[in-house]
Amino acid sequence: MCKKLGRQTAVLKSEPKIITAFSIVGPKEGKGPLKDYYDIILSDDMDGEESFEKAESRILHRAIKEAIKKANLTERDIDYLLAGDLLNQLGSSSFAARDINIPFIGLYGACSTMTESLSIAAMLMDGGFGKYITAATSSHFSSSERQFRFPLEYGSQRSPTAQWTVTGAGAMLLGREGNYPRITHVTIGKVKDYGITDAANMGAAMAPAAVDTIKSHLEDTERNGEYYDLIVTGDLGIYGKTITSQLLKEYNIDISKNHIDCGDEIFYKDQDTNAGGSGCGCSAVVNCGYIYKNMIKGKLHKVLLVSTGALLSTTSSLQGESIPGVAHAVAIEY
Repeated sequence: MCKKLGRQTAVLKSEPKIITAFSIVGPKEGKGPLKDYYDIILSDDMDGEESFEKAESRILHRAIKEAIKKANLTERDIDYLLAGDLLNQLGSSSFAARDINIPFIGLYGACSTMTESLSIAAMLMDGGFGKYITAATSSHFSSSERQFRFPLEYGSQRSPTAQWTVTGAGAMLLGREGNYPRITHVTIGKVKDYGITDAANMGAAMAPAAVDTIKSHLEDTERNGEYYDLIVTGDLGIYGKTITSQLLKEYNIDISKNHIDCGDEIFYKDQDTNAGGSGCGCSAVVNCGYIYKNMIKGKLHKVLLVSTGALLSTTSSLQGESIPGVAHAVAIEY
C-alpha cells in the first residue's frame, strides 16, 4: 500500500509519537526570550571541555541521554539514533554516538537536520523497523564560526544580514504508544538554488527551499496554511522570514498570521545577533523546547515544523559557487 500523497509527502499511518524532547543551550541563548522553555542552560559554552568542538559533542551527548532517561528507558531500548551537525565529517554527532551504545545513522542537512532526522526516524518507525528511535542535532557558535567563516580571534565585522549560530542541542525520542504529540505527515524537500552567493545572507539562500516545501506540503495534503496553529520555519532569520512570506503570497498562500521562524524568535533584538539565530541547533532547541512543551500543555494542537538548511561548504564558497537550500517539513498534531 502506497503511503505517499502527491509527489513529496509521506502519510504515517501509525502516527509515531514524540514521547520526550530535551534541549540544552548556551549562555547567550539562555538570555533570550525563550529561556523558560529550555531544559538546561549552560553557564559556560565550553561546558568544561578543552575545545569548542568537544563542548558541542558533549552537549549533544547529554541531550540524547537525557531524552532517553526522561522516558524511563535505557540505551538498550533504543533501536536507532539519527543525528547530525554542521562540522566536517559530522564530528560532534559521531563522537557523541561513540559513547552511546545505539546503532547510529549520521545525517547532514545543514540547518535542516532536525526535521531531516525527525522525518527519517518517523518513517523508520512507521515502517515497523523500530520501537523507539531518537532524532537529534546540535550546533555551536564558536565551532561553526571558525569552520565556515573566520578565526574567532580575527574579530571580523558582521553584515546586517548575517546570523548568529546557536549553541545548543536538541533530541526527540519517538515511540509507538501513549498520548503524546504524533507525527502524521512528512514532506521531504527539494534542493533549490536562486543564485545567492553571499554566505552572510543565508536567509535569502534558504527562503526558496522553505517556500517550495511549504507549498508542496499544502498541495499534497490539500490543506491551507490556516490548518496549522503554527508553521515554524527553521532559521531563516528576520530577512529570510520576510522573503518566504512574500514569495508564498505569489502562490496565493498567506501564512502571515501563523508563521514564526526559530531564528527570529530565539534572540532579543538587542543581543547583537544581527538577522537572528542560525545553525541546526536553532531549530532543534526551539522545537524541543518552546514548541514541544506548548503542545504538551495543550496550547498548540497542529504544528508544521520546517527546518531549513544552506548547503554550502568553505570550499564551494571560496570557489564562487552559489548556495543551494533545502527544507523538510514534519506535521505534528496533538
